[in-house]
Amino acid sequence: MNIKNVIHICLLGCTMLQADTSGAQPVTKVSAGEYYTLLLKGDGSLWAVGDNYYGELGDGTYGSAPDYGTNYPEQIVATNVTAIAAGEGDSSMFLKNDGSLWAMGYNGYGELGDGTDNTTDSPELILATNVTAIALGENHTLLLKSDGSLWAMGEDNYGQLGNGAYTFPYPDRPLQILASNVTAIAAGMWHSLLLKSDSSVWAMGFNGDGQLGDGTYNKINHPELIASNVTAIAAGGSHSLLLKSDGSLWGMGYNNYGQLGDGTYNTANHPEQIVPSGVTAIAGGGEHSLFLKNDGSLWAMGWNGYGQLGDGTYNNTNRPEQIAAGDVTAIAAGWDHSLFLKSNGSLWAMGDNGSGELGDGTYNTTNRPEQILAAFNQISGQLLGGTNMQFSFVGIAGANYVLERSSNLSSPDWIPQATNPASSFGALVFTNPPDLTTNNFWRIRSVP
Repeated sequence: MNIKNVIHICLLGCTMLQADTSGAQPVTKVSAGEYYTLLLKGDGSLWAVGDNYYGELGDGTYGSAPDYGTNYPEQIVATNVTAIAAGEGDSSMFLKNDGSLWAMGYNGYGELGDGTDNTTDSPELILATNVTAIALGENHTLLLKSDGSLWAMGEDNYGQLGNGAYTFPYPDRPLQILASNVTAIAAGMWHSLLLKSDSSVWAMGFNGDGQLGDGTYNKINHPELIASNVTAIAAGGSHSLLLKSDGSLWGMGYNNYGQLGDGTYNTANHPEQIVPSGVTAIAGGGEHSLFLKNDGSLWAMGWNGYGQLGDGTYNNTNRPEQIAAGDVTAIAAGWDHSLFLKSNGSLWAMGDNGSGELGDGTYNTTNRPEQILAAFNQISGQLLGGTNMQFSFVGIAGANYVLERSSNLSSPDWIPQATNPASSFGALVFTNPPDLTTNNFWRIRSVP
């Protein structure tokens, strides 16, 4: 139950207070890479957390030892972002509301599409307009333009670009694959899926585990028809998921950890039905799978060595098991971690956290969903007179919140002031009175 919590902060010796309310925006989209995560908030801002060894977070740095990144989300772009994609490798992309494509991170195979193989730690413009969707594999990229055309760049040793060749040198600029009628794209480690306007699914690339679903284990370098009546596609590391118009879930490919959810650990080289109805969203991780049902419940199956299924164990499962009973609206699966959003805009995560990819401020793995960012969709500050100020926000009864201060926002150094649970009446008591002689920025966030 949401309750209104009021914090009274006495500010002394400060000429100006600036409240950092950017973190108060609800999360609207999430994308999980190999060891990092991208977040899109309601104000169009892009945030990133986790491994940054190749600059994939786009914050202008390359992560250094021992953690090589950050364990709490940091803002990368302030506004106008509309779509995000984190790769199974170490590259990232996002779209702005003008249809422009931006990229950062690893580029050893030309997957960023900037005409070079140079890694970059800051967002760079790749295409100025007309891009509507992006998908990143291990070292290849798929783009969808507003005219329904499909474009690709990067590694092509298995034919994953679909241009009818095993191109080398690999194209480091977007290369047109299909001229029209493509509506959705998905990229696995070395394979690609696309959905056409007639609801047909096509696939290309590596097929050693049957992930293309064509009944063989042969790689193919051009799109081939796989299935019909499909409304959504998802590509895991070496497996694929399809959602059909009747709400049924289908899977094919690598299944050694039960990621297909068919009750076996046998590879499948053709689509097989996993759930007969009621499925509304799908996500493929490295070796695990997530899906949502029409009642808002979250389900998972497959590899669980880091707790990425979120069932409270580290045991693999080859059957879908329910993780959350309802209220889930979006899902993302990384290599060994998982994230989901609830209807109130709050972000939850579980699994591997060795690079801080969960964004909870620690490097501790968890096998249960934990709330990372609360939905502070109402936050305000009011001067009470003199140097006193009151912050009001909407929180969750029984949750923990922390008041933090920073000396600046361009390179924030958030320092926790205190952490206390909310009482049944929503009152929060913070100790450690703030010293504002040098620190003028404040935020309130939830913590485990």
